[in-house]
Amino acid sequence: MKHLLCLNDWTSEEILAVLDLADKLKYENKNKIAHDHHLKGKTLGMIFSKSSTRTRVSFEVGMHQLGGYALFLSSSDIQIGRGETVHDTAKTLSRYLDGIMIRTFMQKDVEDLAVYGNIPIINGLTDELHPCQILADLMTIREKKGTLKGLKVCYVGDGNNIAHSLLIGCAKTQTNISIATPKEYLCMQKYIDIAMGIASETGSNIEILTDPKQAIKDADVVYTDTWASMGMEDEKEQRAIIFAPYQVNEELFSLAKQNAIFMHCLPAYRGFEVDKAIIDGPNSVVFDEAENRLHAQKAVMVKLLSD
Repeated sequence: MKHLLCLNDWTSEEILAVLDLADKLKYENKNKIAHDHHLKGKTLGMIFSKSSTRTRVSFEVGMHQLGGYALFLSSSDIQIGRGETVHDTAKTLSRYLDGIMIRTFMQKDVEDLAVYGNIPIINGLTDELHPCQILADLMTIREKKGTLKGLKVCYVGDGNNIAHSLLIGCAKTQTNISIATPKEYLCMQKYIDIAMGIASETGSNIEILTDPKQAIKDADVVYTDTWASMGMEDEKEQRAIIFAPYQVNEELFSLAKQNAIFMHCLPAYRGFEVDKAIIDGPNSVVFDEAENRLHAQKAVMVKLLSD
């Protein structure tokens, strides 16, 4: 059974096939071509231990457009984390649902659902990984640039779940990537090692740096994320000081290629990780990127849930 726990679970060919399907579903959506036959009669359970705008709306709308039903389950609606084990939750929900999307804190919870259940599990976000976002990002980059192979993506900021999944996604698709983070906020070594191992086979070039000016040089894509992710609000002031040199502003962005695009998974905090002139400027594709969550996730659901 296939899941989406980490992009490393999928081959390069599978990732590219899902991106192709996402493009097809987007075309059909834009041209009012019905595709509700794909998941007619299917039910997706959506477990949210962390709240979200884009994840909930895109999965719920996507499931509806594919002919299925999405069931929202907040942490107050179910017993997982309040006494019931992941084992029992997975066993029970597998009797009711055709698949589960979970947005939570611990990567282990997502992996345990896959181990103990017998339905596909989709990682909607954990503290370590965000594979659905990166599929939408890769779709957007290819849409704007015409290819992924050989491009340079530069990520500047916190070595977080976005950075981890972006490393793996770029390595899988022969996209070069440079990551610039403060030395205190490097990416987790295990995800660097995974990406490096993939890159040795695909030919992607990976750079792990602390100097944002060095990382962004000649980049085709510039990407950043919030400096204080959900649950880190008490660190916001301290992080604002440490990350100040990593703000994507006009001075830093000018070091990328002239036709570079700017990306951010949102929500964004103007004046912190990105300057208003960049995120609201002509090179920004953040709302195309947000829209593509819908289409990329629809492709994931068709891949995993269709008969």
